[in-house]
Amino acid sequence: MISGCSKAARLSLECVLLMGLALGAEVPLAWPTGPAAVRIDYLESISSPADLSIRRGFFSRFADLVFGPGEHPRGLVRPFSIAVDSEKRLLVADLACVHVLDPSHRKHKILQGPGREPLKSPIGLDADAAGNIYVSDSALGKIFVFDKEGRFLRFLGDARGEGIFKRPTGLAVDRAANRIYLTDTLRHKVYVLHTNGSTEREWGGRGEGPGEFNFPIAVTVAGDRVYVLDAMNFRVQVFTPTGAFVSTFGSPGNAPGRFFRPKALAADQKNRLVFVVDAMFEVVQAFTFAGDLVVAFGAPGSGPGEFRLPAGICVEPGGRILVADSYNARIQVFHPLKP
Repeated sequence: MISGCSKAARLSLECVLLMGLALGAEVPLAWPTGPAAVRIDYLESISSPADLSIRRGFFSRFADLVFGPGEHPRGLVRPFSIAVDSEKRLLVADLACVHVLDPSHRKHKILQGPGREPLKSPIGLDADAAGNIYVSDSALGKIFVFDKEGRFLRFLGDARGEGIFKRPTGLAVDRAANRIYLTDTLRHKVYVLHTNGSTEREWGGRGEGPGEFNFPIAVTVAGDRVYVLDAMNFRVQVFTPTGAFVSTFGSPGNAPGRFFRPKALAADQKNRLVFVVDAMFEVVQAFTFAGDLVVAFGAPGSGPGEFRLPAGICVEPGGRILVADSYNARIQVFHPLKP
């Protein structure tokens, strides 16, 4: 395990909780406890719309009373990936559905897809500048597209009812360029699509060399760089938008800066950081754009700042970090601070 970082985080958490009990007050939880280039503060957890002050309306509650509860629960069950659209709505891929949580208007929607072929295994998701939502379904091999109001529009990567992708997983939208970057885990490739559905390019292939992949599972965009989580090569590869290899960082192992079961990544343009979620160590590691480790936060468990199989991550434009804490059925929110 990442003994130095995760042990420090665990001790920090235990001390904070004990101090809070002793003083009878909430004590801020942060990593690390001493001086560092970057400090990560824990803010809150989100398990249901009520945590964002979103209350169910009268007609929704009346329908449950008459017809019984809906097919999907209102709270989070197994959140896998998360994104935030341009209106600061929180998008969460959960079991066979996507939650759209809108704190500003106190609204909650559940997206399932068309009745003829609903979502089966939503994995990656993001939104474009117009608010359209794109969801990769790893089981169906295609991308679902919804409009800003949550209405299903069309499929991308659909040929005569069959998905053309083998195992589409990570998805990121370059809102300025109207491009979608998609990792196809079983084809060991990255696909670049226009938001209208046309394929612009692809790169990759199975291997260990620069530009080759071994089960890539996540992708994110920051400026003129594309970061791909090359899971079973235990590294992050960096490319230009056209697929030219730039650099790589990370390696297999149980020391800080290394990976064992990396699951997701996200870029923080404001602080020039890349965050990588590791489900084996139950931590998030933060790297500079150059690949240098600056801090790790989290620990195994179910308390504040602890994780059970973290599976997704995104960074809001203001810098807040949201982590999909899958087996704790919640989203945890953090904030990075530089001294």
